[in-house]
Amino acid sequence: MASENNQQLQSMADQSFVKKALEGGAAEVQLGQLAQQKSQSNDVKQFGQKMVEDHTQLGDQMKPIAKRLNVKQPTDVSKKDRELIARLQGLSGDQFDQAYIQAMVKDHKQDLSEFKDEAQTTQNPSIKQAAQQGAQVIAQHLQMIEQIAQDHNMPDGKVAKTAASL
Repeated sequence: MASENNQQLQSMADQSFVKKALEGGAAEVQLGQLAQQKSQSNDVKQFGQKMVEDHTQLGDQMKPIAKRLNVKQPTDVSKKDRELIARLQGLSGDQFDQAYIQAMVKDHKQDLSEFKDEAQTTQNPSIKQAAQQGAQVIAQHLQMIEQIAQDHNMPDGKVAKTAASL
């Protein structure tokens, strides 16, 4: 009986992970498109393009898994991501770049942790493989955005404080 409960709990955790991964991936695509439109920095625009390409590909890998687990395709991004997108749409130039870079560092650190955890805990081989591949891609993205943050004088992805804001 206990192992049956554990299997049910793991199945629910897998479904939750897949749903969140699809939502998060859709948000990364929308945010990447926004970066391509609004950024004035080539490195941020290129990163945005990479987000669109890689997260579209990760989403395509996750969709058949979602179908097998009876996870409905999310029709929208999460409330938190909608709020971020709306906030970024109101910014431009350097303000946009700083806020986008900061959000990408934070999101990718969190996503990397979630993908690694799922890869370790799931018993489902296809989810394990997707989570491992996703973790590798997200780790590359994190490394890239941390380098961009340094190039934009944002150590640790934090918005640099100006003398006026101190």
